[in-house]
Amino acid sequence: MKLSTIALSLGAVILFSGCSHKEVFKPENVKGEWRNAGRLSSSIDQTTQTAALLENGHLLTQKGEMNIQIPKEYRLINANDTWIITESPEGNLVLLPADGTDTKVTFELKRSVAAANIQGDTVAILFTNNEMALYSLESKKLLFKQSSNAPVAVDARIANPYFLKELVLFLTLDGKIVIVNSETKQMLRSVVVSSEEYFNNITYMNVIDNNMVAATGSAVLALSQKEAREKYEIRNIASTAEGIWITTKQGEIIALTPSLQFKAKKKFPFAHFVGLSVQNDRVYALEQEGYMIALTKNLLAFDVYDVDLDSDNKIFVGDGSFYFDDRYINIQ
Repeated sequence: MKLSTIALSLGAVILFSGCSHKEVFKPENVKGEWRNAGRLSSSIDQTTQTAALLENGHLLTQKGEMNIQIPKEYRLINANDTWIITESPEGNLVLLPADGTDTKVTFELKRSVAAANIQGDTVAILFTNNEMALYSLESKKLLFKQSSNAPVAVDARIANPYFLKELVLFLTLDGKIVIVNSETKQMLRSVVVSSEEYFNNITYMNVIDNNMVAATGSAVLALSQKEAREKYEIRNIASTAEGIWITTKQGEIIALTPSLQFKAKKKFPFAHFVGLSVQNDRVYALEQEGYMIALTKNLLAFDVYDVDLDSDNKIFVGDGSFYFDDRYINIQ
C-alpha cells in the first residue's frame, strides 16, 4: 500500500451551502516581526520527523542545511549522523552516507517502506502494511520479522524506529510500541499508546532520563516506572526533562509533567498550530496564519510575533529553528 494512498487528509469538509466563512486566529496584540531569520538555498519539497529535502536536492537536518545531493525522485525517510535513508521509485531502500561520500547501500525490497532507522549493523524497517523487520547492514540478510494489523488510514507524520542500546522500538501504524532485542532477535513487549480505528500510528517518540514519551494524534503515553496515558487531539508535541508540551486541534497549548500530570493550559481561539519547540526558558508555537507565539514554560505569559509564513508552506522543526518554504527563523 503506497503512502500516498494511506496518508489521508484529516480536515476534508464537504460544504452543501453556497458560501462559508472560515474563522482564523487573529491576535489582539502583536509585538512586532520576528527578525532573527534567514534563507535556505531552495524551498522545502519533502519533510520527515528528522530531516527535510529541498527542491534542489539538498538535505535539511535538525542542525541545518547540508550540501548533500539527494536524487529528486527519491523519497526521504530518515536521516541520522551516519546514514540518509531513502526509497527509490522502484521500491528499494537506498542508504546514502551522511558524510557525502559516494558509497551507497541498496536493499532490493520491492515493497513500500513506511519508516526505517539504522544502528551499527542493524537496519530496522517498518513496512506500510505494518510489518516489522530487522536486516543486517553488511550481509543484507533478514534477521527478524513480525507482522501486525494493517492500518486502514494513517497520519502522514510517521515516526521511525527508535534504538535504545540493544533494544529496537518499532512505532507501529496501529498505535503500539513493539520492543525487540536486536541481539537475541526476540520480541520482548508490546505497549499500546492508543486504539483508534483510523489515523492511529505513532507520530512522536522521545526518551529522556529513562522516561519514554510517545504520542498518536489522539493520545500521549509516558512510560517510566509505570504507564500513564492521556487523551488529547494533538497537533504538535515537544518534551524535555522538565515536562511535556502539546498543541491541540482546539487551539490550546497544554503543559504536562513528565508523568502527564496537568500543569497549565492556554487557549488561542481558532489557532492552527503547525510547529512546536521548547528552547531554553521558552515554548515556541508556530501558527498557520503567520504568527509565532513565545510563551513562558508555565504558560502564564506570552508574546506574539509576525513571521513570513504562508498557510500552505511545508514545515520542518529543527534544533532551535523553524523552517518553511525557503526560509527559517531562529528561536535559540
